[in-house]
Amino acid sequence: MRPPRDDAPVDPARHAPVVAITPPADDASDDPGSVTTTYREALRTAICEALQRDERVFLMGEDVGRYGGCYAVSMGLLADFGPERIRDTPLSESGFVGAGIGAAIGGMRPIVEIMTVNFSLLALDQIVNNAATLLHMSGGQVHVPLVIRMTTGAGRQLAAQHSHSFDGWFAHVPGLRILAPATVEDARGMLWPALEDPDPVLIFEHGGLYNERGELPARPGPVDIERAAVRRSGSDLTLITYGGTLPKTLDAAAQLAAEGVDAEVLDLRVLRPLDDATVLESIARTHRAVVVDEGWRSGSLSAEVVTRIVEGAFYELDAPVARVCTAEVPIPYAKHLEDAALPQADDVVAAAREVMAGG
Repeated sequence: MRPPRDDAPVDPARHAPVVAITPPADDASDDPGSVTTTYREALRTAICEALQRDERVFLMGEDVGRYGGCYAVSMGLLADFGPERIRDTPLSESGFVGAGIGAAIGGMRPIVEIMTVNFSLLALDQIVNNAATLLHMSGGQVHVPLVIRMTTGAGRQLAAQHSHSFDGWFAHVPGLRILAPATVEDARGMLWPALEDPDPVLIFEHGGLYNERGELPARPGPVDIERAAVRRSGSDLTLITYGGTLPKTLDAAAQLAAEGVDAEVLDLRVLRPLDDATVLESIARTHRAVVVDEGWRSGSLSAEVVTRIVEGAFYELDAPVARVCTAEVPIPYAKHLEDAALPQADDVVAAAREVMAGG
């Protein structure tokens, strides 16, 4: 099953979206030094530029070619680069992820697309037992310069099997770098430095962000894949988040500002290795924190972040650290139940009020 793509009309005769071959151009913004584009377009442009820049780069995965990608990220690339570099694969994650590992070892720079994060479970052996371990088990002789992209997250009524947030699971594994671009700029700029990394990089693209629009410099370059980013400066408390919950957290910060609470918003961006320094610097400024995580609370990335705050900045805290996570249930299909299960801006505001009252 492939989730429905939200950008294309349906041809009733084929029961599949009819897609354009040429990717739409970015819209010019009022600022002549920048352009307005979508998260989806930024990803597509990043892949296109990587293919043009290095002949070793190729894209492979289910439906990335003729269909244009389940989420239309690779739409038009087959016509531009041909089937040798835009490779449709069988429905076998273990097979094509393993092929990507072999190609990387052989000197290529593959970009492997896994349709949704739940399907990555079918390639856990390849990712965790092979890609992540080969450098160590070969005594430093075998690097695996592989990039794996996958759609993650809930909020689109794709029910329990297509709404997982396993970013934190993979962030548990040594040997992997885990990236979670939450902005158009990161979507555009993270791919090339990931391809330059000699070791495997997993990029988690939240499905709820593909249609989000944002500003890019007219000539954007690569972005930092080492450090977290402060998306909003503040002095009263720190809201720590990543990926698809960043827009909700920024919304919560705006609501808190109307109440006189100056919240700083910290986007982790890099889930492994976690940027402790930037987190602890923010806590030293604000002395309070709320961690927002679309993962389930038990064993979540938020638990790791809270622990590192307590280990590294306990005496800076004026109140206990709070968490806002997804309810510990399989994600419901019904929209009102899905919304109730997921972290929302109002939940973040409520948690922030409690933290402020406890200081």
